[in-house]
Amino acid sequence: MTLQFISSPATVSRETGSELGGALLGEPPNGAIPAWPVQRIFAPLLGATSTVVHETWRIDGPIKAGHCEEIVWRKAGGLLFGVIELDEADFKGSPKCSSLQAASEEAYRRIFRLLDAEQVPHLWRVWNYLAEINLETQGLERYRQFNVGRQDAFLECHRGATGNVPAACAIGLVGGALSIAFMAGEAPAVPVENPRQVSAYNYPADYGPRSPTFSRAALAYLPGQELLFISGTASIVGHQTVHPGDVAGQCHEAMANVAAVLAEGNRQCRSGGFGLGELSYRVYVRQAGDFPLIRETLVSLIGQAEVVYLQADICRQDLLLEIEAMASHTLGSR
Repeated sequence: MTLQFISSPATVSRETGSELGGALLGEPPNGAIPAWPVQRIFAPLLGATSTVVHETWRIDGPIKAGHCEEIVWRKAGGLLFGVIELDEADFKGSPKCSSLQAASEEAYRRIFRLLDAEQVPHLWRVWNYLAEINLETQGLERYRQFNVGRQDAFLECHRGATGNVPAACAIGLVGGALSIAFMAGEAPAVPVENPRQVSAYNYPADYGPRSPTFSRAALAYLPGQELLFISGTASIVGHQTVHPGDVAGQCHEAMANVAAVLAEGNRQCRSGGFGLGELSYRVYVRQAGDFPLIRETLVSLIGQAEVVYLQADICRQDLLLEIEAMASHTLGSR
């Protein structure tokens, strides 16, 4: 069983029956949405030749499909990909719990119920998107509200909130539903941390009542294949933002963190290691006007590696960009 990642500038890729899941990045597509799990990320593409990029995970072998508690999912062997979208308006908060916190907690409860039922209990990678991530409501920034809901669900569903937690990102969009895509497996992934940074789940209380629940990267395994997922990575050293207001400085620092976590992962991987130039990247840019300088800076660091740029908000007001990446190797091929 081999998992293949394909990125193409198309509204809908040609269906082959081997699609496990994917994402539509960019403006809302005019065409039909595929029946298999697709996360819709309505954020402007920067520097692209089309208004939409379609990312698809394909896998060989029989695929089981389902729809449960508003999660659209597919499973092949010991691997499951799913997408859930929840409208915050459907979740009434309270003076102590916002609608976003309630929706986030419920989304993760549903995810964990599905994973337990399908016997793929280990989250490998999660992509979280929410509206107005930096807006403060009820006395707390919305990203921090999301972190409370996420961690409460982890603990309630008997998942640890430190150590072996999934790679993840949390990105802000202009509007829309809370959207979560996830990949999970029968066996746990190997978490990877960054020696230049405090683990996110150990952040001090300055960053909210609950720490973010994710690892800096994760190594995951299918028969004969090794996957590397690098979480959303920004200009943070220790636990503090560095180079505020300096987009080139933040870009260099974010890539220094990517390189550091890649080096840590390479010490643990079975395939001989990954190089910066062979990763596939998503780069989130807060201000579209910063895109040319960010692209120029990244080309000097990673050459012509595959990069998709999106305009979106980052989890801290003073962060100007965030970088995530992934790659896979066939074991025994290097």
